[in-house]
Amino acid sequence: MEYISAFVVGGLICILGQLLLDIGKLSPTHTLSTLVVLGALLDGFHLYDRLIDFAGAGATVPITSFGHSLVHGAMAEGERFGFLGVGMGMFEVTSVGISSTILFSFLVALIFKPRG
Repeated sequence: MEYISAFVVGGLICILGQLLLDIGKLSPTHTLSTLVVLGALLDGFHLYDRLIDFAGAGATVPITSFGHSLVHGAMAEGERFGFLGVGMGMFEVTSVGISSTILFSFLVALIFKPRG
């Protein structure tokens, strides 16, 4: 049953992204930003953790989870260190993902001919 709920929730998030692209006529960048903000808003209202409990990887793999991680880290560190902790928390939780994205993008650019 866990696999089915993960598949359904992950699929619904992907359908939402595709609808934003096709019907909303948003660019891929705007769609990406919208989904990150949606994940952040859901975490701000403490709903994304419930979604993760229900769907598991279906909620942690899509890009909405990045917005959740930003807000989740900011809120946790903000409670501990105040205003300065908000900035620290955002990047503490997501630093591995951001760093690996930069590293792998650089390595792919060395191997293949980048456009532009």
